Amino acid sequence: MKRLIASLLLLVAAPVMAQPAGLDALLEQIRKGQSESTRLNQEREQRFLRNKSEQAELLRQAERELAAAKARADAARGRYDTQQREVAALKAQLQERAGDYVQVNAAVRQLAGELRSAAADSMLTAQFPERMDFLDELASGTALPSLSELETLWFTLTQEMTESGKVARFRTQIVDEQGSRRDAEVIRIGSFTAFADGRYLVASNEGRLLTALPRQPSGRLQDLAEDFADADGPVAPALVDPSRGSLLLIEGEKPTLGERVRQGGLVGYVILVIGAVGLLLAFGQMAYLEAVGRRVRRQLRELRTPRADNPLGRVLKVFEGDDTHQEDDAELLELKLSEAVLREMPPLERAQSILRLFAATAPLLGLLGTVTGMIVTFQAITVFGTGDPKLMADGISQALVTTVEGLVVALPLLFVNVLLATRARAIVQVLDEQSAGLLAQRLEAGRA
Repeated sequence: MKRLIASLLLLVAAPVMAQPAGLDALLEQIRKGQSESTRLNQEREQRFLRNKSEQAELLRQAERELAAAKARADAARGRYDTQQREVAALKAQLQERAGDYVQVNAAVRQLAGELRSAAADSMLTAQFPERMDFLDELASGTALPSLSELETLWFTLTQEMTESGKVARFRTQIVDEQGSRRDAEVIRIGSFTAFADGRYLVASNEGRLLTALPRQPSGRLQDLAEDFADADGPVAPALVDPSRGSLLLIEGEKPTLGERVRQGGLVGYVILVIGAVGLLLAFGQMAYLEAVGRRVRRQLRELRTPRADNPLGRVLKVFEGDDTHQEDDAELLELKLSEAVLREMPPLERAQSILRLFAATAPLLGLLGTVTGMIVTFQAITVFGTGDPKLMADGISQALVTTVEGLVVALPLLFVNVLLATRARAIVQVLDEQSAGLLAQRLEAGRA
């Protein structure tokens, strides 16, 4: 069959060959073609057999390598299992030998974590910042602590206790109110309070940096920091904040007197103006009454020589130049004395009516400020809702501050007005008494 196919192939390829001269030549050509085809087929068969032998050899080689790999894997698995058993045995041996040291390790980790939390808020960390790295490593580590680490932890605890009772001065970087860093000499009182250049500081950046309060406490607290920094003696008063800055922050947020006044708004300013004017009038009238009282007391010691520089002297001079001593003129004499006393009363009672008006007006203005402040508050609630109380703070502050200002202005004015009225009544009473005595003397002289 193969030969027939080869003959057909030769016949197909015959057109490209030279045309045979005759049948013998054609037969010879066919015989050569068959021989060539047989040779080619034999070569193909030999190559196929060689390839088959090579593939078989490769297969046997791959099987040998697979067997060797399986043997190595089994050996490695056996070694792994053996080593796992050895590790488990070593762990059990370590656990047995360690004993209470495992509990000590847990206690050390817990103590390091607690000390780190305390150091993050302590003023000591700014002076000894390297201890934070050690505490971080010890608290987060997994290995058993070494003897040197235990000694360092003990030293850190002792340092925290001893330095908490000391006052120290050291130089370090601080952050001022503007947010810029600069070197400064810091005075530390234990682990609670620190200040530099009279400015109180709080711990930031996990205690590694000291930052000035955004709003410093005013008044006596500010003076304490400055006086303590300048003190030369062994003992000086100072502020100790046990909350390590929280109370100072709250104290710094308190508004000053000027801020309180500004919170009152226009109504508050009007109340303060009324109070200032009223106090000026009251002090002026008080000084006038005091001067008049001194002159009247001096005149009481010299009744026979009346002077015109005081009300009593002017009342005593009413009858000067009048020589009529008629008994039936008693009513006329009394009217003349009453007229003289009444003429002296307006200067003595001056400013009392306006002070009473101011004392009554100030609380009413405070109520007006309260109403306008609540209107502002309700407008803020209408626009923004009640989610943020700071948006309502302006209106509430105005309502409360104006009420306080009205009461603060009214109460002193009431007291001062009563004091002025008392002083004036005392002088008028002296005038009434002396005028009555003068009338009696006049009538007695007329009867004589």
